[in-house]
Amino acid sequence: MSKMIARLRGLQRYQPLLKQLVAKDIKLKYRRSFLGYLWSILNPLMIMIIMVMVFSNVFRLGIENFPVYLITGQTVFNFVSDATNQALFSITGNAALLKKTYVPKYIFTLSKVTSSLVNTFFALGAMLIVFIVCRVKFQICMLFIPVIILEVYVFCVGLGLFLAQATVFFRDVQHIYAAFLTAWMYLTPIFYPVTMLEEPLKQAIMIFNPLYNYITQLRTVVLEGVLPEGVQVASGFVVAFVVMAVGTWVFMKNQDRFILYI
Repeated sequence: MSKMIARLRGLQRYQPLLKQLVAKDIKLKYRRSFLGYLWSILNPLMIMIIMVMVFSNVFRLGIENFPVYLITGQTVFNFVSDATNQALFSITGNAALLKKTYVPKYIFTLSKVTSSLVNTFFALGAMLIVFIVCRVKFQICMLFIPVIILEVYVFCVGLGLFLAQATVFFRDVQHIYAAFLTAWMYLTPIFYPVTMLEEPLKQAIMIFNPLYNYITQLRTVVLEGVLPEGVQVASGFVVAFVVMAVGTWVFMKNQDRFILYI
């Protein structure tokens, strides 16, 4: 418990550095871009339009208000994908700085995930546009959306810390994780209803895929206009904090050996 308190105090002490790293990541992403931050809105919109054309016309899944169904799943998955991919190289990419001065190593991973969170808030503009075009009724329960994003953020921090330390020792993690992400995307009901799957696979996704929970919560708020069930929210936070606890423990256990491999 004392170690956890000490780390939280350390995080508070290095908060200005964290803010600078997040700002740097965001500026670098849109540097020399004509449209700049608008790409955070345009990119998911263009992908959504293409996927709507393919899956609603070619495959005819018959999902009511499919653009909204798709953009909600797409927003959550894109956040996880971007945050964890950025976290992969958060330690190895800052090797020069880590060799010259003492900085808490987790700061670099946390900054990558946080910058992805900021980009996700920009991307919510795309979701808002789809809501308006598709005439989604805005209700008070939509104020719960930031809570859902917080669940995903905590989950990404834990997974990002685990991936960051693993990449230090095994560079092949980047290739393995790329293949894993592709499989994860197809095993998450982003553009199809989970009800179309066979029962064993359906149950496995509902139980073992945390993104199913987060996406379902978001769709419940947006498409059904009600708050998610308390059990669903509680399980989402439990999974997120368990993943963060495991990721943090593994990261802290191995961080003293980073210098030998970077």
